[in-house]
Amino acid sequence: MISLFGEEISKLEKSVFEKITIGEYTIILVDGKPLFIELEGAIYPTVKGALELKLKKRQVVVDKGAIRFVYNGADIMSPGVVEADPEINEGELVIVVEEIHRKPLAVGKALMDGASMVEATSGKAVKSIIHVGDKIWNLEI
Repeated sequence: MISLFGEEISKLEKSVFEKITIGEYTIILVDGKPLFIELEGAIYPTVKGALELKLKKRQVVVDKGAIRFVYNGADIMSPGVVEADPEINEGELVIVVEEIHRKPLAVGKALMDGASMVEATSGKAVKSIIHVGDKIWNLEI
C-alpha cells in the first residue's frame, strides 16, 4: 500500500513509476503522468497528482478571490484562507484548493499551522511551490 498525506493509494500498486529531473525538480511519473515531485528528500503530490488521486488531507481552502492569484503562482495570504486542516504544522507541504469545488490549485509549504492560517488577518499562510499552469502542470511526456 502506498501512503501519501495519510491516505492509502492502493490503485497505484501496479503502476509503472519513472523518475526524471527537469531543472530543479525531480518528478515521478506514474504511468507517464507527473503525479509526484520529490522535495527535500520526501515525495509529495503535484497539483495533477492531488487532483487525480483526490487527496483530502493537508488541504488549505481559499476563497474565490484568491484563485487567480494562486493560479499565477502567488503565495497564499491568510485573509484568503477560509478553512485549513487543523493537523497542518508549520513547514509541512499542503494542497491548496478552491472553496466551491475543492479542486487543487497549488502545492506549497505551510508558513504557519492550520488553525493560525484561518485565524490570522494578515501575512502569508503558504509559500507556493508548484501551481496549476506552471511547467510541471504543462509537462508533456
